[in-house]
Amino acid sequence: MTKRLYDLAYGRSGDKGNIANISVIARTPEAYQDIKAKLTAERVKTHLGNLVRGKVIRYELDNIEALNFVCYEALDGGATRSLRIDGLGKSLAGALLYMEWE
Repeated sequence: MTKRLYDLAYGRSGDKGNIANISVIARTPEAYQDIKAKLTAERVKTHLGNLVRGKVIRYELDNIEALNFVCYEALDGGATRSLRIDGLGKSLAGALLYMEWE
């Protein structure tokens, strides 16, 4: 059975213009240590592929055992310009949590 990031964490995402914000919140302190060690900005960008055309910056929130990823050029111009089904990026957390995890 394939293990996925959602086995270790919850997610939440949102938007502002053409920037998406994805939070990954660990289910346990042990899961946070694993996620913090392995879930890099580069890995997030690679996993999301063409959905994120700009840079990805990772922020660590140790006090709540979460990571926040700010993804630039991720919403095809933003909600009022995008022709994507999800112009607001609300499904990006789900897409990220589907990542296979070793």
